[in-house]
Amino acid sequence: MLKKILNLFKSQGPSQTKTVALNSAKVGEFYNKNTDKFIEVYGDIIQAFRTNNVYDYLDYTIQNAELKDGQKILDAGCGIGGPASYFASKLNVDVEGVTISELQVQKANAAKPSQTLIGKTHFTQGDYHLIDELYGPEVFDRVVFLESFGHSNNKPLLIEKALKVLKPGGVLYIKDLFKREHPNAEDGKRIDKIVAEIDKAYCYHVADLHEVLAALRRLNFIILFVKTPDIKVGEFEHLTISNNFQELFDIAKIISWEDYIFPVDFYEIKAMKPPFDISQQKHLYFLNRPEIIDSPVK
Repeated sequence: MLKKILNLFKSQGPSQTKTVALNSAKVGEFYNKNTDKFIEVYGDIIQAFRTNNVYDYLDYTIQNAELKDGQKILDAGCGIGGPASYFASKLNVDVEGVTISELQVQKANAAKPSQTLIGKTHFTQGDYHLIDELYGPEVFDRVVFLESFGHSNNKPLLIEKALKVLKPGGVLYIKDLFKREHPNAEDGKRIDKIVAEIDKAYCYHVADLHEVLAALRRLNFIILFVKTPDIKVGEFEHLTISNNFQELFDIAKIISWEDYIFPVDFYEIKAMKPPFDISQQKHLYFLNRPEIIDSPVK
């Protein structure tokens, strides 16, 4: 797998090639080895932050990412295709899913959706750092990362690639965990320790919110919101499923919430590729909705 990924990265330049390719190969091997364990615990929706009825959260995702009929959507890090198939069962959309794992793409293509599809799905094995080469420029209305963003060890590069494949006015939607700021030195040590365990156990790189927002702003994305998901306490799954999965990986299980220092924040980030040529119309940057742009602006 590594040789194949390195060959794909040859055009990206030596500074980015090796570290990203090595990490991507590790992520692929991780999921080739452990996908069946994920399925055993999570089913076909491999996401830790979820509602008791996970489809309620996917409905919430449809609303917040503004998924609509007629869109072409990229599910980047699609797992075995559960969310993509659900979106296509609710909407007349064309969903492309990409995963680095050969096993996952095999399972996604072989799966029979539990719901009748209104739209279409298609799944490809590939590195999501190369989506511009896989799909071409300005193809998608939406690019979504649903707890897959953190597998990247070069998030500014990943955001840049998402920008390239989005149509003008298209939306990037990220739902993932981000490392908490240190409230004090003692809690900071505990946060760092748990985050390091998460990264090691899940082949992850828990994101830094400052880095991600800086990359979005540098690339002229229009940030629509950054927020904690609006999930009622009674509907939240409270990580019971995740604890069961942690037992399989032999990392710290949450025994009690008392005195526990939660190491991450879960955030949704929604950002728009400007629906105009930012290099020619810099004065329009603050206009963050296409329907506003339709009105005359001089």
